[in-house]
Amino acid sequence: MDISIFIAMLLIFVGAFIQTTTGFGMAVVASPLLLHLSPQYIPAPIIIVGFFLASINLHKYRAYVSWTNLKQTVIGLLPGTLFGAGILYMIDANQLALLLGGAVLTAVAVSLLPIKIEVTAKRLMIAGFFSGFLGTSSGIGGPPMALLLQHQKVHLIRANLAAFFWFSCILSLSIQIPIGYMSMHHLLLALPLIPASYAGYKLAILVIDSIPQQIVRNISLVLCVIAGLGAIGSGLKII
Repeated sequence: MDISIFIAMLLIFVGAFIQTTTGFGMAVVASPLLLHLSPQYIPAPIIIVGFFLASINLHKYRAYVSWTNLKQTVIGLLPGTLFGAGILYMIDANQLALLLGGAVLTAVAVSLLPIKIEVTAKRLMIAGFFSGFLGTSSGIGGPPMALLLQHQKVHLIRANLAAFFWFSCILSLSIQIPIGYMSMHHLLLALPLIPASYAGYKLAILVIDSIPQQIVRNISLVLCVIAGLGAIGSGLKII
């Protein structure tokens, strides 16, 4: 097996483990490093893997999904996705790396703020817009929605983020096809990553009740900072 494929699978395994335990994080952890490994992994292949992981998490937590809230986020999702596709069409790999790194570090900084944002219909639409924009342009669509939902019970976070990701992945991939960022080549790149994401999911399910949520959150934040700085360094051609 090519060493780059093995590294990509390892990144997806870790990301899928974190996403299954916390509700999001696979793309935040994996995307900046995958971009450094090969720009072709971003955004379509990781979105394909994200769709798979969202599907199995949605099935597991479907009883906790708030379909009313989901409808509000989807209203904002469509224009955000179109805007993200436009950005993707105009920027190069270095600019994408800077966008990724900035998005990741901003998400980490905001998640550390001692604030509680109440969930309203308007805020769900706004979060849906920014998630659609970031998800389509970089593959990282989780932070805006995760920030809004972060103070809910963890099973509600997992359920509603999985439902949102499921819809956003379909929409992002549908728009990426006509602009050339989703093809059979990208699908083939994603195929080895799907079993790795499933392995990460299965491991998380086995240990999810025995790992304190705060420990997982702290580890994921550290990984996110490293990944974000690495992406920015790559975009600036420092590393």
